[in-house]
Amino acid sequence: MDTGSAPRTEPSADGPALDEPLDVAVVGAGQSGLACGYFLRRWAQDVERGRSPGPAPRFALFDASSEPGGSWPRHWPSLRLFSPAEHSSLPGRRMPGSGEDNPDAAHVVDYLADYESRYDLPVRRGVRVASVSRQDGRFALRDDDGRLLALSRTVVSATGSYTRPFVPALPGTADFTGRQRHSSAYTGPQEYAGRRVLVVGGGNSGAQIAADLHGTAAVTWATQRPPRFMPDDVDGRVLFRLASARVLGRQLEQVGTPGEDLGDIVAVPAVRAARDAGTMDAVPVPSRLTAHGAAWDTDAGRRHGWPSGAGAPAAAAVRGTEQRFDDVLWCTGFRPELRHLRGLLQEPTRSGRPRMHEHLRTASADVDGLYLLGYGDWCGPASATLTGVGVFARATVADIQKTLHRGG
Repeated sequence: MDTGSAPRTEPSADGPALDEPLDVAVVGAGQSGLACGYFLRRWAQDVERGRSPGPAPRFALFDASSEPGGSWPRHWPSLRLFSPAEHSSLPGRRMPGSGEDNPDAAHVVDYLADYESRYDLPVRRGVRVASVSRQDGRFALRDDDGRLLALSRTVVSATGSYTRPFVPALPGTADFTGRQRHSSAYTGPQEYAGRRVLVVGGGNSGAQIAADLHGTAAVTWATQRPPRFMPDDVDGRVLFRLASARVLGRQLEQVGTPGEDLGDIVAVPAVRAARDAGTMDAVPVPSRLTAHGAAWDTDAGRRHGWPSGAGAPAAAAVRGTEQRFDDVLWCTGFRPELRHLRGLLQEPTRSGRPRMHEHLRTASADVDGLYLLGYGDWCGPASATLTGVGVFARATVADIQKTLHRGG
């Protein structure tokens, strides 16, 4: 159900004039930034309608991209959501059906573009916030040339992780003479036709890309641990409930929250079909890359749970061998894009993440008025998903509202 204002035909290019400080600056206008913008807009509407004490918040969203949709326009065309459209929605507006069980990336882009327009969110496109610092009691947002973009009382960082692809330091990586790409640069199977491709990564992107390439390329799928497919009836709805249950279990100091061991890979239709056809047999990650391929030691994968012999025939077949490859596709994830906050945040925790406040997982423990939204479970369980970010966007805006009202 749509609970917001009437739709607009074009997205808003305007917003508060920046000659005066903002109350809230949102850095990033992907799914997390838009969810935050929705609750900021609703706060402003509540003030206008007398439901909330004023003044209404002055806010703007800054996004480096010239087009809506966050990272979704850059995903490969066959990428599928884990859940049906109606269960993959941001707050206020349900994603319309796509005619398929699992919508593709293009459908998500259309939904996010409509969402941004429908709620008249003041997104400043093509504006990259390169740094955030403190200036005269405010946050100062600057571009790559050091020019001041805005001053703001609070900042919500919602930049995601897509611009920080991670590639592990596998020995021999620099020696390989073929092509190496991260999954963020994958555009589909066509350019790999007839080539020998090593897909490295045991998560959902590795599984989906390996399945996408089968029938077009000669694919070897390498994972650190033996892949575990979730039951066919498990989708994003179940994963969201389990993520919340795990966090609750930790809070209650419980061990073994039910449902934690379902597996690692969601069996979306393409992956399920490839698995059932017997083309998703994985091997351990190679011990090293070579000039023309990859090599496996005789004990490759053993310390990560790969069995020997008949227990994993594909793994046994590559141990002690060198295989030739034309391409390596790294499906090895991302790191949070926080480089614009380097001048603010303290040294990260042992996990490499910023310290977050105990009372609110999106609030920085080191910098008052700074919030981090949608980067992963460390700032809210399932907060990096379409269906999961809304509850944390709501809590973030509620905390900002209290903070600004206290400050006058």
